[in-house]
Amino acid sequence: MNQYFRPRRSMLYVPGCNTHYLERARTLHADSVILDLGDPILVECKEESRANVVHFVNEGGYGSREVVVRVNDLNSPWGGDDIKAIAKTKVDAILFPNIESREDVLNALALLDVAGGGHIPIMVMIESPIAVLNAKEIASASDRIVCIVMATSDLISQLHARVTHERSAILTSLSLVVLAARAYGRAVVDGITSDFKNMHSFEYACRLGRDMGFDGKSLVHPAQLDYSNDAYTPKTSEVSNAREIIQALKAANESGKGTVVVNDKLVEHHHVKAATRLLKLSEMITTLEESHV
Repeated sequence: MNQYFRPRRSMLYVPGCNTHYLERARTLHADSVILDLGDPILVECKEESRANVVHFVNEGGYGSREVVVRVNDLNSPWGGDDIKAIAKTKVDAILFPNIESREDVLNALALLDVAGGGHIPIMVMIESPIAVLNAKEIASASDRIVCIVMATSDLISQLHARVTHERSAILTSLSLVVLAARAYGRAVVDGITSDFKNMHSFEYACRLGRDMGFDGKSLVHPAQLDYSNDAYTPKTSEVSNAREIIQALKAANESGKGTVVVNDKLVEHHHVKAATRLLKLSEMITTLEESHV
């Protein structure tokens, strides 16, 4: 666990062009809010959206929620100005889209540093086949990367694949990015489900992502929050089992044994590390949810 470890069960995209949504995001039970300046914003609304987001970030009011701003592509007419404006705010992190290589990461950091944002952590989006194949070099590019965010909708389009309930077209891609993230200690969040009225598929996607090792899911609608938060919250039984694992192996080690059986399963040191992480996450989630009441 590093200094940026925190719950990211739900990361809600909030369009910067809509001040009502920016205001409402202060009251929603999202772990993170992504104030969005990117592709969903119409060209004629880009400047206004940037001004809105700068105002709302500096004004605060988001409580314990992680406040992230997604900027436009670095090679777009707006990306550079986005970075210059956001670097001067109280944002928790900047999300860079269309990152496809180590060089892209370093370029983004260089622009941010020049703008006076050398203290700001970054997140990077994986949204293309080449980005998936380069996930290892992207994840290893800098320790300022606090989270890797999948853009599964873009990826499916570029793969010429189809959206299915089982998510079969992107399972390999999801696994490769999780592997890269974990290899370098980065958080990793699953992509959106754009059909926000199909809660059956959304809930399945949340639980599949959780079982694959993701930290949470990015969302496009507040109606999805409860499902994502529930899926990525450790259950009471898991918390109890984690405590039992830690205590049992400690007692076994003190008696000269390197392993122990807990609930009919062999427990070793790596299980204790996972259990310790789960307990810390559970505690942080409890604190976060109490702050939302």
